[in-house]
Amino acid sequence: MADIARARPDDLDDLLTMNAEFALTEGHRPEPDRARHGFAPLLTDDTHGVVLIARDPTTRRALGYAVICLGWSIEVGGREAVLDEIYTRDRGTGLGAEFLRRIDDTCARLGVLRIFLETEAPNHRARNLYARHGYDEQDSIWMSKDL
Repeated sequence: MADIARARPDDLDDLLTMNAEFALTEGHRPEPDRARHGFAPLLTDDTHGVVLIARDPTTRRALGYAVICLGWSIEVGGREAVLDEIYTRDRGTGLGAEFLRRIDDTCARLGVLRIFLETEAPNHRARNLYARHGYDEQDSIWMSKDL
């Protein structure tokens, strides 16, 4: 079992290293400057969201992280969250399930009414994990535009 806690500013180096690993596993090019800019405000307060970090209880080695970003929705009738990223270094150890339970607890504490997430189309393993934890596939198609 891992120690999962809210990440703090002194966790940033570990988060950036794991974010680069995550990017590579997803077939993307790591972007450390963008990641640093994205993580920074989430490590100081809950205004925009929360980062959770998992560590080995004995060695304190970082094992993974999860990013919850907060928003507001008319459709939801209040606060919503996007599970923006979840990464575990050692898949198949149960850490993903531990993160999902902690994410539920964290979101409930923050008054979140609905959690959204996105997966890559070929990532059936992740969708199976999410389905086992109560997430339903939606008919919506996400679109985006960079500004």
